Amino acid sequence: MTVSTLLRTAWQALARNFTRSLLTALGIVIGVAAVITSMAIGTGAQRAVLAQIESLGANLVVVIPGSVTSGGVSLGSGTRTSLTPSDAEAIAEEVPGVASAAPLGQTTAQVVAGPTNWSTVVAGTTPAWPQVRNWAVADGRFFTAAEVARAAKVAVLGQTVAQVLFPQGHAVGRTVIIKTVPFQVVGVLAPKGQTGFGRDQDDLVVVPLTTWQDRLTGNTWVGSILVSAVSPEAVPGVVDSVERLLRLRHHLTVRQPDDFSVRNIADVQQVRAATAQTQALLLAGIAVVSLVVGGIGIMNIMLVSVTERTREIGLRMALGARGRDILLQFLVEALTLSCAGGLLGIATGLAAARAASWLARWPTVVSPASVVLGFASAAAAGVLFGYYPARRAAGLDPIAALRYE
Repeated sequence: MTVSTLLRTAWQALARNFTRSLLTALGIVIGVAAVITSMAIGTGAQRAVLAQIESLGANLVVVIPGSVTSGGVSLGSGTRTSLTPSDAEAIAEEVPGVASAAPLGQTTAQVVAGPTNWSTVVAGTTPAWPQVRNWAVADGRFFTAAEVARAAKVAVLGQTVAQVLFPQGHAVGRTVIIKTVPFQVVGVLAPKGQTGFGRDQDDLVVVPLTTWQDRLTGNTWVGSILVSAVSPEAVPGVVDSVERLLRLRHHLTVRQPDDFSVRNIADVQQVRAATAQTQALLLAGIAVVSLVVGGIGIMNIMLVSVTERTREIGLRMALGARGRDILLQFLVEALTLSCAGGLLGIATGLAAARAASWLARWPTVVSPASVVLGFASAAAAGVLFGYYPARRAAGLDPIAALRYE
């Protein structure tokens, strides 16, 4: 039998029981759709995590103070006042593999511009901060080292603050008041969006560190030091060197614990990426189960078809059909059924991925590999689970088949 004859015969056999064929293919449809949707969600989650890593900064390492114990109670990490701006300068100058380092102090304050006011985070830092955070200035400029040296009253606004205080735009050159101190706006940062924890990164005002210390808080210490390594490969060495340097600068003995903590942000985010991948694999496992169930459904319906068409098989053999022809006929029927289910599953999976992205605001990325994998899995299930019924049909005795009632 030619390929066209096999395909035509298979389609005619399936069309005679269209509803049964459609319900049989439903398991394949669900399985393929689940494969595509799960891989789209997993890929989208990984890309979102990578985007968050890039938005936090280039090869970022964060140094935060250690904890303070008061009355036998630990107040938690970050409560010490052990980090100073000079620590950041030493890290930038003495640690190999460091591109730049920026001290950072933060406080919450009400920012006023004319009749409008907004409660936000006011951060004090140095001109190295935009490079460390990989954060561009969309309008105007960032403050200079000279302005830090003289504690100038200048400020750079995040996009959220700029839009709230100056909804008509043109924030650069305007004046804002922070804790009764007037600041001139010299720049507006490019938008960063939300972090993976839902915090708005654009809701902040950045001022020179000396101004933050002298005019806003009176602090001589900083809440953290942001360090940018020259490459991802240099990050582990930078972490070790920073720890050794700070122990020397803080005069800690061998028996004294660190009064600071060094965190590799990329490692934390990679754990989140691995978690997202695990969830995607779990969904893929469910998809595989659906494909197996769909394959069993195909095997079941093909066995029923062999029983129903026993006389037809006997007649074909009596007219000269070989066992191989019968085998191919039923195998092509199973393959046609599974491939049709695969195509419907691809369409359903694409629709489901788009719906998940739109309804749940979940990032999804449909890759060509997932589509190919889904269709190939459907075809493999058709061949695997259709072979036994086809083999059984090919092994029928023509005389017994013709006498079958």
